[in-house]
Amino acid sequence: MVTTVMFEWSDDYSMKIDSIDSQHKKLVDMLNDLYAGMMTNASREAASETLRGLTDYTLTHFAFEENLFREYGYEHAAAHQKEHRALIQAVVEFKGKFDAGEASINMELMNFLKDWLIKHILGSDKRYSKYLRERGVK
Repeated sequence: MVTTVMFEWSDDYSMKIDSIDSQHKKLVDMLNDLYAGMMTNASREAASETLRGLTDYTLTHFAFEENLFREYGYEHAAAHQKEHRALIQAVVEFKGKFDAGEASINMELMNFLKDWLIKHILGSDKRYSKYLRERGVK
């Protein structure tokens, strides 16, 4: 049987901020949906819709984080936003190629997205977690 889950949530990824953790869990679920579609040979239309949903939700999540940074004066916000912009640019470029029939959802893409998310959560996001929690963000 083929597994349709690529990424298991772990408490190691927790920011100890419920609003952020729930968004990160949703991103993990959406990444798993994209993976499941790839593994079950979903139609290009279904894959495109899943990819669009993942992209849209990622933008929403990044905006949420960046609003918190502004509200609470997080000093490393610019560097964090730069990481966000780089991922969005890469995903938008890929989606354009995918929609044009010039790319497919494959393990290289899936590993890139998973690795980026893990490194981002355990790196940049962990760095802001304590700062925001000390200011009452839950």
